[in-house]
Amino acid sequence: MEKKLAKFKQAVAEIFDIYAAAMMLEWDQQVNMPPGGAERRGNQIATLQGLVHSKTTSKKFGKRLEKLSKYAEELDPDSDDARLIQNVQKFYDTHAKVTPEYTAKFYKTVALAYGAWEEARAESNFAKFQPYLEEIVDLRRQYAEFFAPYEHVYDPLLDVYEPDMKTAEVQAIFNQLRPQQVELLKAIADSPQVDSSFLHLEYDEQKQWDFGVEVITKYGYDWKRGRQDKSAHPFTIGFSVNDVRITTRVDKNYIPTALFGTLHECGHALYGMGHNPAYERTPLADGASMAVHESQSRTYENLVGRSMPFWEHFYPRLQEFFPSQLGNVDLGTFYKGINYVEPSLIRVEADEATYNLHIMLRLELEIALMEGSLAVNDLPAAWNSRMEEYFDLTPPNDAQGVLQDVHWSSGYFGYFPTYALGNLISAQLWEKLSQEMPDIDDQMRRGEFANLTEWMRSNIHVHGKKYKPQELVQRVTGSKIDPAPYMRYLTTKYSEIYGL
Repeated sequence: MEKKLAKFKQAVAEIFDIYAAAMMLEWDQQVNMPPGGAERRGNQIATLQGLVHSKTTSKKFGKRLEKLSKYAEELDPDSDDARLIQNVQKFYDTHAKVTPEYTAKFYKTVALAYGAWEEARAESNFAKFQPYLEEIVDLRRQYAEFFAPYEHVYDPLLDVYEPDMKTAEVQAIFNQLRPQQVELLKAIADSPQVDSSFLHLEYDEQKQWDFGVEVITKYGYDWKRGRQDKSAHPFTIGFSVNDVRITTRVDKNYIPTALFGTLHECGHALYGMGHNPAYERTPLADGASMAVHESQSRTYENLVGRSMPFWEHFYPRLQEFFPSQLGNVDLGTFYKGINYVEPSLIRVEADEATYNLHIMLRLELEIALMEGSLAVNDLPAAWNSRMEEYFDLTPPNDAQGVLQDVHWSSGYFGYFPTYALGNLISAQLWEKLSQEMPDIDDQMRRGEFANLTEWMRSNIHVHGKKYKPQELVQRVTGSKIDPAPYMRYLTTKYSEIYGL
């Protein structure tokens, strides 16, 4: 059986090498590729994903997997081999249900859709993107049907990013969370507003970039195993534990865009760099889920990067970079300013108190699109209506409304809920970390992050995709995903900032 397992692992490695090559082409498309290459790039990605599909669903591979699945029943269920076989089984089952024709069409479509989205967003013209989105919505409905019967049409899409979680579970969590966040927002709205005007001055773009690089270097981002580039929408992509890349974007008139975007993506990258090297070229060399991934990015962006101890260390350095903008702004004012709460149009620039509401809005729209109760051509109006309902704001154009996120152009339906779930997990992990490392604030004041990153590495990162997300959260914190720690965190933080 050892020889059969070795051959199986080699076959898996070849499949994931091809998969990584396809992802490399996607990275290049968003970072370097000239717009004219979109159609050909779509064919290239579709060909590679087609190879992944055919190799995964071949009779030979299926027979190997069938024999090893029986063998896995004899192994320690927590052993790496048992978990590897379990993960490959799910990978196989998913691909076996989806036709190669669908796979080819989907990747060709999203390759063209990304360029169309970029143009439509630049011109604030939804009509340019609409036909591509209509095709993508239809394709994602088709995808869901491969997995029928299901409890809800959205379940198969959610499962791509949050394995084994159901739409009803997410809705139940959000229904518990929403009234508490709304109550907090009302209390904040009734309090005197803090000053954040200094964030909207002109900040040199290269200096913003350089400061971000300094911070994430101290976080532990390894430049021998990563790089940072610019893209229309920040993202992280990993090809191995030794090649995890991030992107950011810079707004010369609003410093938080690059600053917190860089910290956010670094959190993702540290997760990718921390997987067990033995998992390379297998499905285990990935995050447990996108919510767990988001717990890492939101920790390094918010729980660390927007905290007072963090800025007690870094603020003097930021003032050195921008003396004319921040020289006369004291630390307390700056800290309150970067934690300013006000309903806003743009999700990625939303404050912590309102962010989850942006996600709930998108979840409602995605479910409506998948159920067929909302047509794509009615999406801009539905978006604006919900923005008015949730935030009392009306987007002035499509770029600041329905076109602001890249996700739908890539077919990432089911992804958005993981952002809010990641927020919840981040607070659960932070409570546990703080219990085990009670001097964490003092460490941050000294600009020391090695122990923080090592705690995340040993508790979360090293396991990769070995454990299911809810299982991993419970192993580390003692409970499944729970909104209570996050609300404790928000209430404590904003009570201090706004004097609630």
